[in-house]
Amino acid sequence: MSGEQTAEKSMAAVTDGKIAEKVKELEDRIAQLEVNKGNMTMVLFSGDFDKAFAAFIIANGALAMGKEVTMFVTFWGLDAIKKPAFSTAGRGFLEKMVLAMRPKGPNKLATSKMNFGGIGPKLFRFMMKQKNVEQLHTMIEMAQEFGVRIVACQMSMDVMGLKKEDLLDGVEVGGVALFLNSSYQSNTTLFV
Repeated sequence: MSGEQTAEKSMAAVTDGKIAEKVKELEDRIAQLEVNKGNMTMVLFSGDFDKAFAAFIIANGALAMGKEVTMFVTFWGLDAIKKPAFSTAGRGFLEKMVLAMRPKGPNKLATSKMNFGGIGPKLFRFMMKQKNVEQLHTMIEMAQEFGVRIVACQMSMDVMGLKKEDLLDGVEVGGVALFLNSSYQSNTTLFV
């Protein structure tokens, strides 16, 4: 075999190896897309009753469709996952003021429209009860029970003077890296 034929065979082997490598890379990407098909990540930024309710309806609906759901809760959205009562002992003056001015828990949230000094949410809860629609606190419990991963933003908690024990049981605490990682692994990301 001449040197020219050997070189041609070597080039063919290298080319075949590169093609096989590219095919493997594409197969891996397709496999990852298939894995991500079942994931959804949400950001709950709003502390409004109606927006938080919509977020948990979507989260529970996605669970029912077989998706894995991560809900990253930040800033005003933290009001929806607070316990109805907790102690503010050991916190600074400004933290106590912020906590005193913000609603505690899903049953104390204001509506984004038609709040009317707190009458709006009561009216909506009454109408929901008449129509056999689950209440927000029940939607949150269902989401947790069936596997929605609820993650409270650590930085937002620090700014607002919240501690992990002020939040509903089962809520994780994490940072933006956790949200971004979940979002990158999802095929759907929503911001509420």
